Amino acid sequence: MVIWCIGESEGASMSRLTITLSDERYQALKEAAARQRKSIREIIETSLERNGIKSRRTAAQIVALARKNSQISESEAMDLAVRETRANRKQ
Repeated sequence: MVIWCIGESEGASMSRLTITLSDERYQALKEAAARQRKSIREIIETSLERNGIKSRRTAAQIVALARKNSQISESEAMDLAVRETRANRKQ
């Protein structure tokens, strides 16, 4: 097993995280980072973003932008959200 830490970078305040990976997964991660000329941290951050894992601030910004660009009222948006949620739960 390999343990990797992500910490402060580029002057931004970041939490530290320790993860345990198989040797094969760690090697694949290192190779991907080298091929893409990115750090392992950048590879992980990109993967998290692609999987929809966002900070509360980022999510709030997305919601604010959607509200600004929306052509429907807040109550209509809530009704739509409820209908869509119910439809997806039935699947």
